[in-house]
Amino acid sequence: MMQELKATTVIGVVKDGQIAMASDGQVTVGDTIMKHGAQKVRKAAEGQAVFGFAGGVADALALTERLEAKLESHPGNVRRAAVELARDWRTDRMLRRLEAMLLVGDASGVLVVSGNGEVIEPDDGIAAIGSGGAYALAAARALADRPDVDAPTIARRALEIAAQICIYTNDQISVVTLS
Repeated sequence: MMQELKATTVIGVVKDGQIAMASDGQVTVGDTIMKHGAQKVRKAAEGQAVFGFAGGVADALALTERLEAKLESHPGNVRRAAVELARDWRTDRMLRRLEAMLLVGDASGVLVVSGNGEVIEPDDGIAAIGSGGAYALAAARALADRPDVDAPTIARRALEIAAQICIYTNDQISVVTLS
């Protein structure tokens, strides 16, 4: 069973040879909003991949450092790097305690990576994590078939909709894209 994480929303959308990954900026501690504009999506591997994280910030940052190392070890192969990270995450005693999830991808696809050893590639090129993930995913799927809407627009609009529904998601949206 995948972890249910609160306190953020991240979505990845692959369409027409482009990936857009977007996140809100809210950092929540308990029932208090501590920050509005956190950066939770970034480029990696010298601009060859993008990733986003949800969950405990310190845990997510530790995982992103490991992800960067895996991407360096497997240049141009995001899937292999994600699988290697998931394997380490599941088998390493210290990593197993980390409470976070990652989205990682490039223009060919997006992957959900969890501490349970799961690496999931969605059938439709759209994936979301975090407390508002289901709302953002539904909104993105509703927009994805429209030929006049590109990946960054879908990702941004999906987060805007999630922010109207989920109390752990705000409308301070960051979008990172790769072609």
